[in-house]
Formats: sequence, C-alpha cells, structure tokens
Amino acid sequence: MRSITALFFLFCFLAPSALAQLRFGFYGRSCPRAESIVANVVANRFRRDRTITAALLRMQFHDCFVRGCDASLLIDPRPGRPSEKSTGPNASVRGYEIIDEAKRLLEAACPRTVSCSDIVTLATRDSVALAGGPRFSVPTGRRDGLRSSPNDVNLPGPTIPVAASIQLFAAQGMNANDMVTLIGGGHSVGVVHCSLIQDRLADPAMDRSLNARLRNTCRAPNDPSVFLDQRTPFIVDNAIYGEIRRQRGVMRIDQNMGLDRSTRGIVSSFAQNNALFRKRFAEAMVKMGTIKVLTGRSGEIRRNCRVFNNGR
Repeated sequence: MRSITALFFLFCFLAPSALAQLRFGFYGRSCPRAESIVANVVANRFRRDRTITAALLRMQFHDCFVRGCDASLLIDPRPGRPSEKSTGPNASVRGYEIIDEAKRLLEAACPRTVSCSDIVTLATRDSVALAGGPRFSVPTGRRDGLRSSPNDVNLPGPTIPVAASIQLFAAQGMNANDMVTLIGGGHSVGVVHCSLIQDRLADPAMDRSLNARLRNTCRAPNDPSVFLDQRTPFIVDNAIYGEIRRQRGVMRIDQNMGLDRSTRGIVSSFAQNNALFRKRFAEAMVKMGTIKVLTGRSGEIRRNCRVFNNGR
C-alpha cells in the first residue's frame, strides 16, 4: 500500500493535467473486471512464452513516444493507407494478438468501455510483474487516437547518442533519469538482431569474452538475435546496468549510457541497488503512460484495436 500511495502522489506531481481525467480504478464501476481480465490474458500467455514482457514493453514505448499513449501503433495498414505499424522501426514489434484477445473478452463483458490504449498499459504493467519486476498501480481512463501515420514515427535507433536520446525524452516530458531507467529496464528482458550491433562487435573496448561469444552466435545465417542482458534475460532487474559498467553492453545506446558523463552516475547507482531500480522503473512506467493521453470526449473507444471505429 505504501508503494502504491507513493506512486499516486508522484503521479499527481508529475502530470496534473492528465490527472484531471486519468485515475486509479477508472473502470471500478463501468467494468469492474477490466484489470483482472487483462491480467488473466497476460498470465496465460506468459506461462507459454516468457518473452512477452519484452514485446509488450517495446509496444508501449513505441506507441507512447510517437503520438502519445493512444494505441495508434495498433492500427493495421490498408491498401493506400499505411499506418505506424508499417514503418521500419515498428516492423518487429509483436504481441498484438495479446491485446486482441483482451479486447475481445472486454467487449463481451463491457462493450465500448475499455480503450485499447488502457489495455496496452495494463498488459505491460502485468507482464513486468510476472517477469520479476515491480508491481505497481497505473491510472486508467485513456482513449484511443484517430490517426496513425508512418510520417509521425521518429523513434531512437540503437546507435543514437546519449545527448540526442535525452533530447528525445525531454520532448515527451521525461528526464535523463527516466531515459536510463526505461531503456535499461526495457532491455533487461529484450533481444536484438545481430545486424543492429555490428558497431559494438567492432568495438575493441567491449569485453573480449562476450565479444567472442556474440560473434560466434552472429555467424549463423538469417540474422540471429542475442539477449541484451546476458545475465538474467527473462527478469526485469538491475543486472544489465552491472553488465554495462563492465563494458558488456550489447547495444551501443546501452553502453553509451554507462560512459556518458550525464548518465553514468545513474547507471552506477542502479547497478549497485536493485531496490532503487525497481522503484524508479515503476515511477518511470507510470510517468511514460501519461504522455499526451486522450481523455474525456477526445478520441474514441475502439471496438477493434486494429481498426478505427469508422472503418477508415
């Protein structure tokens, strides 16, 4: 209860405009089983596939950092009408079927009540807890966006400089601490294709034993993938920060966070204190979930997360 209360006050402080509409327990009366329905869908999938945590974390990040947390990423492209989903950075985003299943059950229980953007937020939160990460409450009441265009997509690549990444996060109302928390936390359970880490494999500063192991894996055909966190790849924890401190960051942006003067202190503090990381990760996830949200009469509540209600 203490952690939930702390997050509530943090939320009040960080996002007073969103607080006017977003609130904890938003569906308490309109759809009392909303959160449990989503949690059951996620838990059933997690039992079969522990990689869904990384998939859902990436989905929420890629959605919120384009037009805000409005589920615009979920819209399917159509002939002559591309969407965010059809762009290069989003081509490998997966887990849409989890959102579809939750939406189908929610429409049966409470038609036209729970937004797709809230489903993404809740499903991601639940998957983090299942993967050993912090348990936390998230405010709900988001509505779904009415636009999804590839022209809006401007997401950070794996080699983005730290300064540029800080600027990108600042544009979304987030700071350097949030950046290190969300990138490191997201990568604690993720994988990356070998084609995206060639710069790191060519870096003489990279830990030699790790470099040799990754090179051996990456010799295989069809662009294989490797874990970003070599120690605990299925657990949301602080292990990746310790790896970064030992020049074992697999992706360039991860390693740069450990070297840059503006972020290396944050990396070091997380590497030494998992409790601190868990607290900050929960706070940053709540904060990210408030980026440019639509509430009240804005947007819509989609009946199908892949299609706007008017069918366009």
